[in-house]
Amino acid sequence: MKILAPHDGPDIAPVDSAGGWHSATFWVLVVGSAGAAVIVLAALACWVARRRNSLAHKLGGKRGPDKALVFQPPRRATAVRSPGSATHYLRKSPSPTAPQPAPTTPAGSPPHPQPPQQVSGGSSPHTPTTEVAPLSKELADATATEKPKPTEPDTTDGRLGDLHFKLRYENEKSALVVSVVSCQGLPGREPAGPDPYVKLQLLPDKQHKVKTRVVRKTRCPVYDEDFTFYGIAPHQLAAITLHFVVLSFDRYSRDEIIGEVVAPLSALQLHSGEPTALCREIQPRSLKMRTAGRGELLVSLCWQPAAARLTVVLLKARNLPKMDVTGLADPYVKMYLLYNGQRIAKKKTHVKKRTLNPVFNESFVFDVPAAPAAALDHVALELLVLDWDRVTKNEVIGRLELGAEGAGSARHHWREVQNAPRRQIADWHKLRE
Repeated sequence: MKILAPHDGPDIAPVDSAGGWHSATFWVLVVGSAGAAVIVLAALACWVARRRNSLAHKLGGKRGPDKALVFQPPRRATAVRSPGSATHYLRKSPSPTAPQPAPTTPAGSPPHPQPPQQVSGGSSPHTPTTEVAPLSKELADATATEKPKPTEPDTTDGRLGDLHFKLRYENEKSALVVSVVSCQGLPGREPAGPDPYVKLQLLPDKQHKVKTRVVRKTRCPVYDEDFTFYGIAPHQLAAITLHFVVLSFDRYSRDEIIGEVVAPLSALQLHSGEPTALCREIQPRSLKMRTAGRGELLVSLCWQPAAARLTVVLLKARNLPKMDVTGLADPYVKMYLLYNGQRIAKKKTHVKKRTLNPVFNESFVFDVPAAPAAALDHVALELLVLDWDRVTKNEVIGRLELGAEGAGSARHHWREVQNAPRRQIADWHKLRE
């Protein structure tokens, strides 16, 4: 049996020759990659430098922050030249009224012939005309491209303008054709002009009501719109009156009435199929209200503190102004309950047709806020008497405000109602504008 001797130290293995070759190849690859990266970075830096140089050359050779600063000796201080001296920094344009200095020519040179001067109409041939040079090219371009804005005629003599329209009657169709052509010389109540339109109705029936479109921001609107009214016999033309109302449209409030035109057909001779062109001056609408007043309104009030209710009875009105040519109106009353100046409730009566002394006899109840206390100190009543219209917005005839801060009969009536609760107290009040 063979006995193996134990090892007396660590095992020593021979060195592999292939391992050394593999380590050398690895380091060669690392060094080569680093060199290639350096070459790529250098090429990128050269491309960036050339790109900057080309951009700087395009911009006029201005020195950028990447270029080295070149030392320049300090400039010598120079005195400021007077504007009167011959310098190219400031050029003064000649005055059209100042005498022109004689042109100076250098000694020994022949004088240049002067071109003949053009003389405008009305000027002396011995007085030369000079043109003032513009201060800069921008001002010259702006002056050349600026166009004069067309100006519309403005009425300064108190006139409201004219209305142009045409009339034509067709016997075959028993129809009256009214053509609203245009308006001329409307008053300019705004810097850009009104927004006018025309409302037309046939009197005295007031059954046919039409209106034109709105023309924006002009004092001379052109419509050229035809309106045909059927069912009118030839013998009825003499009793018909055309009532035109010119208004200015307002998007946020009630339309403003510019004026009206009344054209009775009794004085006209309308032939079948032949149009008749007419022009009428627009008359003021509010002149009748200023001379005749706006009428009176009879109101009855009753205050109930326990229930915090205010009962309003609209009895009647009298002497209302004439709102159309027939001397009639279509009035109704709209009322608002105000609490601390804010409208919190509204009600209105029925419309009374064709009357200037309407009788309403309608009762309304308003609930008064109970905070902080049920009282009439912070409450007011606003009443509007309006003329009903089917086509356009209703026109305000008069206003009335009843409250503790009122004046005259309105304040006296309100105090009586407040001091005598649960009693119905009536009084007449004049309508205001």
